[in-house]
Amino acid sequence: MYIIKAEQNHIDNIVGMSVKAFETDINCGGKKGDYPPGYDSIEWHRKMAEEGRLFQAIEDEKLVGAAILFPDTSRKSLYIGRIFIDSIYHRKGYGILLMKCVESEFPYVNEINLDTPSWNIRTNAFYEKLGYTKVKIDDGFVFYQKKK
Repeated sequence: MYIIKAEQNHIDNIVGMSVKAFETDINCGGKKGDYPPGYDSIEWHRKMAEEGRLFQAIEDEKLVGAAILFPDTSRKSLYIGRIFIDSIYHRKGYGILLMKCVESEFPYVNEINLDTPSWNIRTNAFYEKLGYTKVKIDDGFVFYQKKK
């Protein structure tokens, strides 16, 4: 798998994957409507792409997921705003591959930060499995960090 900055002609497919992926959260402790802001918005994803923050995940020349990333070169850190894999690829290792790609895409960072809803048992277990450490729990979210 590899990641590249998203192309405008893939936005519709990326948004479709986002909708399918986040709507499965109801199976992991979420309630209908517990979705991240803009998860279903073509306009929001276009803006993220224009800002160079939207990356598409490619495996065997197929679009399988995406990530919203906020690198900070001055602080040598990366904030992972969102990752998602098309629901047809869930539980097949693509999420792990995507995280490895994200981590290697920014070799200059010393620290990676992200957060996830505290109710989401799937994502919390996932980030802990990948070596992320809880740094705080606040307002229904668990904040994780990984030092490189």
